[in-house]
Amino acid sequence: MSLGPHRALALTARVSYLDALIKGVHGLVQACTDGARLLASQSAEPSLYTRRRDLVLDLPRAVSAWEAALDTRLQLALRDLRLGRSLLVRVTGADAVDIPLTLVDDHVMERDLSASRLAQAVADLTGSEYTDLNARLQAVGGPVASSGTQVDVLSVGWLARGVVDSWHDGGLVAAHWQTLQTVLQHEVAQWAQEAYHVANKALLDQGVRPEIDLRPFIRRSRDAGVALTRPGDVEDVGGAGFAHSGAHPGTHSGAPARTAPAGNSGLQPLGRPCEETRLMTQTPALGRGQLQSQAMLGKLAALVSRQVPGFAATAPMPSSSSGQASPSAARVSPGLGQAIQRVSEVVRRQANTQPGTATATPDAVLQDLRHSQKALKDAATTPVERATIEIVALLFQSILQEERLPAAIRVWFARLQMPVLRVAVTEPDFFAATSHPARMLIDRMGACVMGFVAGEHDSEDALHDEIKRVVQVVEAYPDTGRRVFQTVLGEFERFLETYFRDQNQASRMGVSLAQQVEQRETWAIQYTIELRKMLETVPVHDGVREFLFRVWADVLAHSAVQTGQASEATRELKRAAADLIWSASAKTSREERAEVLRRLPPLLKLVREGMVRAGLGADAQDAHIQALNTALAAAFSARSAPLSSAHLREVTQRLEALDELLPDMAAMALDADTLRDLSGHESENLEVVAEGGTMPTPAMQAWARELQIGAWFQLDYRGRREQVQLAWQGLNKQLSLFVTPQGRGVLFQMHRLGAFLQAGLLLPLEEESLTTRATRQALAKLDADPARLLN
Repeated sequence: MSLGPHRALALTARVSYLDALIKGVHGLVQACTDGARLLASQSAEPSLYTRRRDLVLDLPRAVSAWEAALDTRLQLALRDLRLGRSLLVRVTGADAVDIPLTLVDDHVMERDLSASRLAQAVADLTGSEYTDLNARLQAVGGPVASSGTQVDVLSVGWLARGVVDSWHDGGLVAAHWQTLQTVLQHEVAQWAQEAYHVANKALLDQGVRPEIDLRPFIRRSRDAGVALTRPGDVEDVGGAGFAHSGAHPGTHSGAPARTAPAGNSGLQPLGRPCEETRLMTQTPALGRGQLQSQAMLGKLAALVSRQVPGFAATAPMPSSSSGQASPSAARVSPGLGQAIQRVSEVVRRQANTQPGTATATPDAVLQDLRHSQKALKDAATTPVERATIEIVALLFQSILQEERLPAAIRVWFARLQMPVLRVAVTEPDFFAATSHPARMLIDRMGACVMGFVAGEHDSEDALHDEIKRVVQVVEAYPDTGRRVFQTVLGEFERFLETYFRDQNQASRMGVSLAQQVEQRETWAIQYTIELRKMLETVPVHDGVREFLFRVWADVLAHSAVQTGQASEATRELKRAAADLIWSASAKTSREERAEVLRRLPPLLKLVREGMVRAGLGADAQDAHIQALNTALAAAFSARSAPLSSAHLREVTQRLEALDELLPDMAAMALDADTLRDLSGHESENLEVVAEGGTMPTPAMQAWARELQIGAWFQLDYRGRREQVQLAWQGLNKQLSLFVTPQGRGVLFQMHRLGAFLQAGLLLPLEEESLTTRATRQALAKLDADPARLLN
């Protein structure tokens, strides 16, 4: 081993460790910030929720200073290490040394406790990497050690103390640390583990102990019993499980998995990683359905190509941004084109029955199409055209026999067969790409009506009319290829945006309520932000300040939604805010006190009425009124700060003009950072999902964002299993509304939606799209009888 003296190798490991920490500072801070936002978006008891929301509002102002303080501390340590200087800092936790007993301030004790808990958390997670590193350092004469006031940068105590001190140096307080403690411990441990791994790799690259005998470090449970282990099995080493494998020393595939921040969130962590893996593989998420659909098309193309050499649909064709097919697209032969036109007219006549006559059925239309298939093949001039006719016929045969589609809708789908055949002949990528607009149009329309019970779909429904219009537009432009499908697909998506809000009887009420919830949340958040800015330099009693931020902002928002931002009722509530601020300021004269006593009863009556209209319970109202009385008592005893007439005038004017400061709803960024517990908005017609599910992964959250309006799902919630349809998504898709056929709305926040998808409590009603299922069935028939492609 040896590419340098032992001391140089030990120094290299420590320098590598600090370099890795420095490079990861920004990621650590960002991860902690994201964790704070996630916690603030979850349900919790009022006091905990308040602390979390305070943290999210205060963190952005201090996060840069915290990051800078932590980076500076690490940079100085790296400089001192390279210069050979000692690090004189107090240690804590696992590396603590005995110190003389003495009285210490409470804030010092609090820091020590925080650092000790953090050090323990880091030690628990980084056990395997730390153990390997220590073993390698012993081989070069420089094991991790701390003595007296000189500590090793590799010790968890040194790192924990640095993180805690940097937190306070950045202007953040102990209360915020306690609120975010679980996230901080988790993220710092991950950050340290990665840095220990880098230090291990630095020694490995120098040939230091490529294989480590871990047996001396193994600690077995007294009641573990006799267990047979194999290479790769997980053992308890140094307090943390890891995979004992010689494939890559220092890298342990069995290191403890990242766990979700704890708290009263209602999100339950899965018991074991295998449970999460099982759920994710059983749930058609993470793009798995898309990959399966594409693989199905590949199998179809391969099978047909073996029978029809000229059939080369192995890759999507290049196309222009306008949606037009590339110039290399094939043309329909004149004879086949005429045959397609004749069959289209037959199908239209069959579907367009006159009032008073028997309604066309899918079976009757399918029978006509089957009779016409021979004429189409006779008109074809090439084997490829005949094979294409057969494949398209099989696809639509499956679609028209799909009993989960309403019969009236299937009749309209039948009229798409000839336009699709024309596209399939001219654009071979119809058989190669799931993103072909003709496929996407059929899938989207089918998904929206798949949840209707057969025979119960109203033929006069606006969705039925839109599907009919789409088919008629496609029929009217037979020679435009994919462009007409692309155009009507976009129009259909835009139709869905308004259909569930304005025209669907089952969803209209739920969508209206969900929009009110979102609007009220948006305004409450913005009112809170503007009030914080407004009162930042104004001497306001803390009790009144908190009441305005926590309660009155929501009362104002509720009034703005119900009566309008410029209504007299909303303006009266704004004036009440100014009166509260004035009433709670110090009153030193008899006249001022008399004025407060005169104005107080009607003011408190208005405050209670506002809370009642906003939906607060009687107990919560009483608690808030009591807090306000306490603030007013402080004013009478002159313990609160005085408020000058100029300050009062400024506050009153800014409150009156508060609406002018609010951005347009469309421009408001409503996200998980600011969304609160929405359970208070629940009503008879709207359920708000506030608990349940498992902590969602980023991939599950991404899948939740990709859900499409109109899709049907199976929801397991509050002891019921029922079909629901996604009817509405709010700004940035942070709110999603599902409605039952009976019209009851179920509202999800984004993280909760991902949690239900993760736990399998919300599942797509159909795991495969309509065209994918049809392709699967066509493939089975062709595999059983390939000769039908050319016969």
